[in-house]
Amino acid sequence: GAPLEGKGFFFPPTILTGVAEGTRIVDEEQFGPVLPVMPFSTIDEVVERANNSEYGLGASVWSTNLERAQEVANRLHAGTVWINKHSELSPNIPFGGCKESGIGKQMGSYTLEGHTEAKIVRMAKAKL
Repeated sequence: GAPLEGKGFFFPPTILTGVAEGTRIVDEEQFGPVLPVMPFSTIDEVVERANNSEYGLGASVWSTNLERAQEVANRLHAGTVWINKHSELSPNIPFGGCKESGIGKQMGSYTLEGHTEAKIVRMAKAKL
């Protein structure tokens, strides 16, 4: 991809190949329509490489074998892992990262509890 014309730093959806660990697009957390695609030999290798990041906002696993995809998703250190989709959010499900990708969660009742302070008042029953 190339930057779009006009003000700002905007790119159209872009797939990058020929990239590796040690490049900013792989090592840093990105918030744009850019997808670095990197080959791997084994599932253990790709899980180790993914978990080696200091970030952990979200991840996605793509597979026709849903049981295997679930196993891989369970091994990834990310706040949210999608299987065969990405970035779908629901207001009733908590969303947030782990590691250097944020503190706490947003959305869902889990979030409300984080902004709530309980107050308990106890009173003795009146004697009849």
